[in-house]
Amino acid sequence: MSISDLTVSSHSSTSTAADYLSCLQVVMVNTTLPANIGSAARAMHTMGLSRLTVVDPKLPIDETSVSHAAGGSDLLSSAVITPTLESAIADCQLVFAASSRSRHLPRPVVTPTQAAKIMFDFVDRQSTFSTDKPNIAILFGREDRGLTNEELAYADYHIQIDANPAYPVLNVASAVQVIASFIFAYAQTHVKTDNKADYDQLDVTDGLETTRHPMLNTYTRQQWDEPAITQQQLQQLTERTTALMVQRKLADSENLKSLPSRLSRLGSRIQLDQKEFQLLSALIAKLSID
Repeated sequence: MSISDLTVSSHSSTSTAADYLSCLQVVMVNTTLPANIGSAARAMHTMGLSRLTVVDPKLPIDETSVSHAAGGSDLLSSAVITPTLESAIADCQLVFAASSRSRHLPRPVVTPTQAAKIMFDFVDRQSTFSTDKPNIAILFGREDRGLTNEELAYADYHIQIDANPAYPVLNVASAVQVIASFIFAYAQTHVKTDNKADYDQLDVTDGLETTRHPMLNTYTRQQWDEPAITQQQLQQLTERTTALMVQRKLADSENLKSLPSRLSRLGSRIQLDQKEFQLLSALIAKLSID
């Protein structure tokens, strides 16, 4: 067992479920009905989640939101309203998106339980070298059509809930409830774990082999000596790399097609840290002026 494993084990045994859950924020995108925001807040409160962000709602939070929130009305009072998804997740180091189907250039697909393990392992490893809590977002889309391809492209992972294949679509508040319940259940097990070896034995792979689409193996970084980059930094790298490729005539500015999305997905997959971000930024800057 390595020193870093011992550090992670110590953190897991002393942190509470609330410590982990406080790192998570639910992000609702372009909601139509204020009542659904309230229902989502109630679902979150029931499962110990307290951070709600609403992106460009068609109607503001109102009395129907409060009535549907019941005991979760405090979440509505503290909810953050942002004009764009980019601003909502700019300081997030890890982003998940709830999606009932794969879209263009899909990200790795995980079950809610697998997502919870990735989230909590990420929190553990971030905490080995930093006292700052990581910021993890879970995106939920519109009531009628979910998230767009562009919005899904911001996520490192897509969460899919096992459902009737003839109609696998949940109401947005119901989706929040289901995913949050899996996260809450995993939290109870995770905080009781004495060491990393114990929770490595948990069965969180159920469902991967039966996914309808072929998947690459995905890995989470085992050790970090620097914090992970934020979503805003990833998008900056994507934009700078795209601009450099256009400048070097490796891409056509009028016909980029899926190049930015592929670069963004590449950045998510390799999970850059702050030092790596600085190195790549310096390299791009040098190549841009030569």
